[in-house]
Amino acid sequence: MRLSHITWNLGGLALPLGVAALTVPSLIARLGHERFGLLALAWGLIGYAGAMDLGLGRALTQMVARLRGEKNYASIPDVLMTTGRITLVTGLIGGVLIAVIALAGGHRWIRVEATSSHEILVAMLLLAVALPAQAMSATYRGLNEAFLNFRGISLLRAALGVVNFAGPYAISFFTTQLPWLVASLVVSRLLALFAYRRLALRCMQKELEVQGRAKYSSTIARSLFSFGGWVTISSIASPILVQADRFVIGATLSAAAVSVYVLPYEVVVQSLILVGAVSSVMFPGLTKIIQEQPTLWRGYFNKWLARVAALMFLVCLTLAILLPVLLPLWIKDGLNPESILIGQVLCIGVLANAIGSMFYALLHAQGKSSVTAKIHLLELPFFLILLMIAIDRVGVLGAAWAWVIRMTVDAAALAWMARNR
Repeated sequence: MRLSHITWNLGGLALPLGVAALTVPSLIARLGHERFGLLALAWGLIGYAGAMDLGLGRALTQMVARLRGEKNYASIPDVLMTTGRITLVTGLIGGVLIAVIALAGGHRWIRVEATSSHEILVAMLLLAVALPAQAMSATYRGLNEAFLNFRGISLLRAALGVVNFAGPYAISFFTTQLPWLVASLVVSRLLALFAYRRLALRCMQKELEVQGRAKYSSTIARSLFSFGGWVTISSIASPILVQADRFVIGATLSAAAVSVYVLPYEVVVQSLILVGAVSSVMFPGLTKIIQEQPTLWRGYFNKWLARVAALMFLVCLTLAILLPVLLPLWIKDGLNPESILIGQVLCIGVLANAIGSMFYALLHAQGKSSVTAKIHLLELPFFLILLMIAIDRVGVLGAAWAWVIRMTVDAAALAWMARNR
């Protein structure tokens, strides 16, 4: 695994954080906590839209990395064509589903005081447009990762992340209407789709001798689903596990309470970009090592696990100590004091999540996507029950503790299954 790949990945993830640090306080001041909370929910829903690729983006990365390890280059264009066609259909189905839910009254589930239900309805309909683009982007991003094109996707990810915050910030100078804020997120996803596709095609043209037209293959589809089917379940369950806290807070408390939780959550959880930068680079490389040199992968993995665990321990400890200074300095007068304690509690869960993410990547590199899916399926009902009880009894702080417990159990389960299979 080349350090330059990790550096590009880290840069692509870190730049948007700098933009967020500059724009979020002004966004809160312009929008108010309620509208900012609704915008945070829109960010969460767009993030969940990635699950509509049915895990096939991950499956494509694993399959293409394996094909490259076997020197079987001829099948790669067909893999891309097959995956792209499936994710287009599933993305469209997901978009229609969101639109139907919105038109059926789903926009009234969030408790608001100063924002009209019509604004929320239009915003949800706009988000429905983003789902197919987000699903297909995962396909093309997966191919780039299989070819280790981390420079290209990091630059694109950085641009997308910047627009994610800068877009609503720029629009807030003209209007605070939620549909216009969300529209900037939708447009950026559509543009990102075309950019990811161009990068993927360039990878194939550069490294493969592609002859003839790529075609859809039912055989490849079955193979993708044998891996990706379980990733699909995990990809659907995992974002619910990650995003459920803010939606339950919005439904049971208020949109303003979402802001109290999301502000420290985003500060603390974004430290996981360090883990993401390593694990996404490690995954295709680890897949190739397991295929080509099955006796060497354990030492390779343990080395990076130890580095990530040590680094994230220091990061989380530092964050927990500095949050009482950082959050008031960042948000100033708009900060709820409870947010500081929430952020410190979440630091515990972030460390557990960092370790769990490494074992998650290992299990997928081994082709054992069914294991992670089953773990997430088992966790989901227990976490939702725990989350609702904790919020009812402790409020927003209860959501933080529920999240920490879930992340700790998840990391322990993934580590046990990876070490004992």
